[in-house]
Amino acid sequence: QVQLLESGGGLVQAGGSLRLSCAASGRTFSRYYMNWFRQAPGKEREFVAVITTTGLSTLYGDSVKGRFTISRDNAENTVYLQMNSLKTEDTAIYYCAASGRGVMTSTKGIDYWGQGTQVTVSS
Repeated sequence: QVQLLESGGGLVQAGGSLRLSCAASGRTFSRYYMNWFRQAPGKEREFVAVITTTGLSTLYGDSVKGRFTISRDNAENTVYLQMNSLKTEDTAIYYCAASGRGVMTSTKGIDYWGQGTQVTVSS
């Protein structure tokens, strides 16, 4: 069992930056591929980024590529999402997620979800 708790969301102006954190419980954090997804009102949950268990490889959704960076600290059981050059269309609830099955870009392969943190980007 893995419990995930996101933090770091808030209100920021377009062009600004935010850093999200996701703290995981349990001793098996390093075995999980860690993801960020987001969901805007009225839209489906969207893949944002994933990082492998070692942190050596990452993959990003097209809409955030070049602006967002995912990283992890296995000693601290934490995964991060650095978000730069934020746009109003980045406004959404951001969810941390864990998968034990490999690199997942779909919600179907996720084993554990956090409760989400709101990010609002104003124009």
